[in-house]
Amino acid sequence: MQEMSFQHYLLGLFAVANNIAAIPLYINLIHGRTVKEQRKLCHIATLTAFLTMIITMLAGLAVLNFFQISVPAFRIAGGLLLLSTGFGMMNSVEKSIELTEQTFSKIISTAIIPIAIPITTGAGTMSTIILFSESAHNKPYLQFALLGAIIAMTILIYLSFWYAPKIVKYLGTTGLDVLTKIFGLITLALGIQFILTGISQAFPKIL
Repeated sequence: MQEMSFQHYLLGLFAVANNIAAIPLYINLIHGRTVKEQRKLCHIATLTAFLTMIITMLAGLAVLNFFQISVPAFRIAGGLLLLSTGFGMMNSVEKSIELTEQTFSKIISTAIIPIAIPITTGAGTMSTIILFSESAHNKPYLQFALLGAIIAMTILIYLSFWYAPKIVKYLGTTGLDVLTKIFGLITLALGIQFILTGISQAFPKIL
C-alpha cells in the first residue's frame, strides 16, 4: 500500500471534516449577534473541532487497544460508517435550528453541539483520523504530517465559519448543496477504500 503523506491526510480530512454542511446552521446561529459575539462563536466552534481531532489522533489507537479491536476490523467498521456519512451528504437537506429567546450561553452550547460535533467533526472524522494515526504509528515524520494536516484543516474550518455569510452570498443554497454532494462522493470513495484495505489485511489471500 502506498505510504501516506501530508497531502493524503489533508485531502482525507477535507472530505470528512469540512464544515460546508454546518454553514447554514452557523448562519442561523450568528444572526443578529454583535461582531464580538460572532467572533466568540467562531472561535468556540473551531476550537471544539480542533480538540476533537487532536484528542482522537492522540488517544484513538489506545482506545482500540483497550477494547482489543484490531485495526483491520476498525478499518472495515470505519469504512461502513463513512459510507453512511457519504450517503447522508449525498442526500442532504437544509436544516435549521430554532434559537428564539435563547441566552447567549445556550447559543454557545449549540456552536459546540451540533455544529462543531457532529456536523463538522463527527464519527466519520474520528474514524478517519484513527486510521490515519495507525498509518503514522512509529513514524514521526508521518505523525508530524498528520498533525500539520489537522492544523491546516482547523484553519480552513475557522475561515469557513468566519466568512460564512460571504460564502452563502456567493454560492447560494444550490452551490452549498452541490459542494456537500461532491464531498459526500469523496467520502463514499474513502469509505470503500478503507473497507477494501481492511479486508485485504484481515484476509490477505482474498486480495
